[in-house]
Amino acid sequence: MLGPQSCSTATPDVNTVSKPHLQGIKRLFLKLGTCSRTLFYILNREFGHPMEIEERASAPLAGGVMQKGYQCGMLWGASLAVGAESFRRHYNSSQAICTAIAATQNIMESFSNRTKSVNCRAITNCDFTSKLSMMWYMLSFKFMTCFFLAENWVPEAIQSATEGLSQNQTDCPQHAMSCASEVAKKLGASNEEMIMVAGFSGGLGLSGNACGALSAAIWIKSLNWCRKQTDSGFDEWKSLFENPDLINILNEFYRVTNRKILCSKISKHCFKTISDHSEFIKNGGCKKLIDVLVQA
Repeated sequence: MLGPQSCSTATPDVNTVSKPHLQGIKRLFLKLGTCSRTLFYILNREFGHPMEIEERASAPLAGGVMQKGYQCGMLWGASLAVGAESFRRHYNSSQAICTAIAATQNIMESFSNRTKSVNCRAITNCDFTSKLSMMWYMLSFKFMTCFFLAENWVPEAIQSATEGLSQNQTDCPQHAMSCASEVAKKLGASNEEMIMVAGFSGGLGLSGNACGALSAAIWIKSLNWCRKQTDSGFDEWKSLFENPDLINILNEFYRVTNRKILCSKISKHCFKTISDHSEFIKNGGCKKLIDVLVQA
């Protein structure tokens, strides 16, 4: 299971290989600054396609989506990486969407097997929106938990991502749709970016957790912001904490959903298959929410 909101398991046997992007993961995490960017960075280099700006733009997904404690940023970053790889492997957009979602599900299972929860707050025992809780997290060296988790899980993440991308998708409708991809499309994203966020669908891998459409809007807006920055002027923490576009998106999202954030609560659906989700979006499911995220 992927947590209490899941709609959905042995730890894979992983042989550690000597590759530059797998050396000194704790130091890499410290250098990059966020869990979401770290996993995105590592998997991109495993697949042989670095994406520097896109990786930077994933920072706001750390801490469980704008530090709200939902799905761990490592999962969002890994999902973006497998989405990018799915786009490269498939000319057909429906197949690319289905593969991105399935690979994300694989990654979430692997992560949940290790941590017993997919949520940041359950793993860190920290409320990142509270200065007091954040201070305790740092002064108690609790932050090392995330460093060690990344170091220990990365080989499994690579294996589960690779296996998920290689699976033959039998449940792939002719015209697969993703709530997250629809948001990206309406925000002017490229075809590649639309597929990159496809795994966010249905609360990340159809799990019913925190809204994937919201996270897609946050990432696309963050990506647009990052592209306007020079290397010398880039401030990742400002993009995470102070970007007014992202704060506005979150506030508008809360307004229209009555502060609900779980996909299962907002959509009143538990998506069993990719076909279920595609049909829901095709028939106008979450249209009002998608429009609000785009307009915000």
